Amino acid sequence: MASLRCLRELRRRATTVLSINQTRLISSHPSLEPFCTIISHATPIPNRSLTRDLPWYTRSQGRLLSSKTNDTDESSGGEDDDDDDEEEYEDSAEMEVEREYSPAEKVEAAAEIGYKVMGPLKPSERLFKPYEPVFAVVQIGSHQFKVSNGDSIFTEKLKFCDINDKLVLTKVLLLGSASQTIIGRPILPDATVHAVVEEHALDEKVLIFKKKRRKNYRRTTGHRQELTKLRITDIQGIEKPETPIVHKPSKPADTEQPEPELVG
Repeated sequence: MASLRCLRELRRRATTVLSINQTRLISSHPSLEPFCTIISHATPIPNRSLTRDLPWYTRSQGRLLSSKTNDTDESSGGEDDDDDDEEEYEDSAEMEVEREYSPAEKVEAAAEIGYKVMGPLKPSERLFKPYEPVFAVVQIGSHQFKVSNGDSIFTEKLKFCDINDKLVLTKVLLLGSASQTIIGRPILPDATVHAVVEEHALDEKVLIFKKKRRKNYRRTTGHRQELTKLRITDIQGIEKPETPIVHKPSKPADTEQPEPELVG
């Protein structure tokens, strides 16, 4: 605990020394204009973020003396853990940037996951067929599913598709029916599974509880995984056996018999 406090004090002093030296360099250079913001009342106000506007100033200069030691001192309190968590949260928030994908990048990313978007479903299309005795094993992301015509599955959220979009699942590992089985090595190139996106939903909440004994450290967070519901409409790439049509025998007509009369 004492070593951590000393390192923090040294880091603070180093940042102040660096900032003072940089301001002296700027003031001594004749070609640089003084950094100040002028208001309409002609009262110059010095800019407090003087060193942060310079090109050679970076955030890492204030962390030159920070050490990455794995000291597990039981006498340190929970305040150090709180400060570390806050610093990590700030760093992660700065690094998070929403990426914009081009159409070509979207197609490549979807192909890596194992699907291809064919467009929205039109009201006039009738894709849903009766049950067929054929099954397939498909891979979506890092998960595998055994599906047949008419099944619904939940996968991790697929980013580049909307509700009522038609999908083609390209990573088919196995096809099977009552008469034959086709196994891929590892994928069947001519086999495809067609599906429709029904909804984007959230899974049940999972609670994550963290605790460090004798540190006054307890954290409880929740997580709900984003899911996508798919409805399987067709399986192609295997001969489908014809389902025999069974005609139910017609029931014979019941002849009405007269009820017996009671003779008293």
